Amino acid sequence: MSDQKLKSAPLAYQNQAFLNSPDGRILRLMSEYSEPLSRFRREQIQDTVVFFGSARIHSQEKAASRLTEVRGSGVDISPAQQALDMKRAEAAVDMARYYEDARRLARLLTEWSTQIPAKRHRFVVTTGGGPGIMEAANLGAHEAGGKTIGLNINLPFEQYPNPYITPSLNFEFHYFFMRKFWFAYLAKGLVVFPGGFGTLDEFFEIVTLAQTEKLAKKIVIVIYGSEYWKKIINFDALVDSGVISPSDLDLFKMSDSPEESFEFLKEGLTRHHLGAQQPKRTGEAAVPEIAKTRP
Repeated sequence: MSDQKLKSAPLAYQNQAFLNSPDGRILRLMSEYSEPLSRFRREQIQDTVVFFGSARIHSQEKAASRLTEVRGSGVDISPAQQALDMKRAEAAVDMARYYEDARRLARLLTEWSTQIPAKRHRFVVTTGGGPGIMEAANLGAHEAGGKTIGLNINLPFEQYPNPYITPSLNFEFHYFFMRKFWFAYLAKGLVVFPGGFGTLDEFFEIVTLAQTEKLAKKIVIVIYGSEYWKKIINFDALVDSGVISPSDLDLFKMSDSPEESFEFLKEGLTRHHLGAQQPKRTGEAAVPEIAKTRP
């Protein structure tokens, strides 16, 4: 018999080859549930208001700078390409108003929510963590001095954490459905700014949960930018065709001003989540399990 001793095998939870294999997928999924749960509890996050919107909508300053750049770049490109670039740059300047409005609304919301007397953080502005509308909302909350959450996703393009997320609340997900879970689970409010496939996907998933009463609480929903959304989705046609009920249109409010949106959110969040549920002795809203820590 050989006197050579075998090396100890790696512990299963330290075996990177296993953890990254198909057999380790269940552990990776559980990690994207348990690790955010632990951080939300540690950071005393009770609930959130989620902002959805395009990663490709820029600030007015950045959009104007790009338009100036395009106007001066016609020497080395064809007239057709110049016209196309100009059209896109002008559209970006027009859409930039939504960036500024998201920033303003997130600031108003955070200035109000940080004044709510509670041991835990209420109605924390949450985004997908990337650029565009996500950056604008995180920036507005940051300017108001509040915590702000970024639920980022590993993508081949576009998605990188913006610098305005509270560092301890900066998350990175691999699985879309686990990211969506955290969007929905803590949300008491939702604001949907103009966006593309991802925004539509996220909005319809949450509004479907609200429609089918699969959410355990009332969620206050604002669709921001009626000019844009009425071109993209004909909600009245859905009613006329009988595929949704007229009452389904009451699941959300369409708005075109940060101030109007803020007042609607404030009234709804107060009525559904600060009013009747507020214990008289402490003045603090009921705490969901997510926010509780073990003694």
